[in-house]
Amino acid sequence: MKLLLKEDVHGLGSCGDEVEVKTGYGKNFLIPNGHAIEATPKNLKQFNHQKSIVQGRLKKIKIVAEAQALEIKKALCIFKKKTGDNGKIFGSVTTQDISESLRSNGIELDRRKLQLKEPIKSLGDFDVSVKLHPDVTVAVKVSVVQEEVKSKESSEPPKEETPS
Repeated sequence: MKLLLKEDVHGLGSCGDEVEVKTGYGKNFLIPNGHAIEATPKNLKQFNHQKSIVQGRLKKIKIVAEAQALEIKKALCIFKKKTGDNGKIFGSVTTQDISESLRSNGIELDRRKLQLKEPIKSLGDFDVSVKLHPDVTVAVKVSVVQEEVKSKESSEPPKEETPS
């Protein structure tokens, strides 16, 4: 019996494959459970039409992801953080911080698309990978710099000298 698989079936094939199976397996398991349909010319034509519609949608999604990747590539996220004596920053830069920085630059991005293994806890320049689509990955530049420390001397108003 020839069948057209509607989804991946372990040990048999993937979605869209035309497979030859025993009649009982096809009629009693694959077709009733919605894993396959009979491979008639009408079903093949209908399946190919649905497949082309889905591929068109996926192509549009990929084009949008590529356009967003170009915007992200141009962006630079700068974070000013206070540091200790050894150069470590107080706190850390997380995916939430990077996402908010991109949002302030006009780029809407879900923080879960940022692939940061652990929060950034030191000064320097970093490339954080962003996975927008299974085929589209881009790096956003993140720069962590030391916050300017105002000295106590400059924060006090200058003393006026009185003539004697």
